[in-house]
Amino acid sequence: MNAVTTSSAPPDVDVVLPCLNEAGALPWVLARIPAGWRALVVDNGSTDGSADVARALGATVVTEERRGFGAACHAGLLAATADVVCFCDCDASLDPGHLVPFVREIRDGGADLVLGRRRPQGRGAWPVHARAGNLALTRLLRRRTGLRLHDLGPLRAARREPLLGLGLTDRRSGYPLQMVVRAADAGWRVAEHDVPYRPRTGASKVTGTWRGTWQAVRDMSRVLGEPRAAAQPAGTGGAR
Repeated sequence: MNAVTTSSAPPDVDVVLPCLNEAGALPWVLARIPAGWRALVVDNGSTDGSADVARALGATVVTEERRGFGAACHAGLLAATADVVCFCDCDASLDPGHLVPFVREIRDGGADLVLGRRRPQGRGAWPVHARAGNLALTRLLRRRTGLRLHDLGPLRAARREPLLGLGLTDRRSGYPLQMVVRAADAGWRVAEHDVPYRPRTGASKVTGTWRGTWQAVRDMSRVLGEPRAAAQPAGTGGAR
């Protein structure tokens, strides 16, 4: 039986899952996509058969040849058709089922962008160097925008059209931060909620080493140095 229910009806929610060699994690992740939601697995050059695994489990596969976390995320956003779009890592560190209250808050009008604050579960879930990089970035974000966030994690939800209206341009590790910065510049209401963070399946492509972590920090620091963008408010939007 497929882990994802397929239907000809429009999806209630699209979940963008950037994917690079995550064949081992996909069954766990896709089994936890809520009923009525669509999984958009964005294959970013996998060599382990991830795309075939995703299709076999009922997910919609989007191919993005340009390497980069932001490139994969944005390709998924462009492929999405649902009013609300969520993002989740594809490595089994985060449960997409925890997005349900995020979507409810967006639809109820309580927030325009909802982020998951990662709470590590077990040893090795969040290496010290990765936490240090995240802490440094949240402090810089607070100085830049005034947002008092604790994490820039990948689990998040917002409405599709306003997200497109932000005109996101980063296609590397700075994409998640650019989304938050431009949302803040546009006056969006940003909420943060605790979510369990499990040890990932396989090796991290970004935060598995000090070098990878600080490369991500450099990418994000460039985003923080960008001039304030003229972005549309959360109630409007348009594809770009």
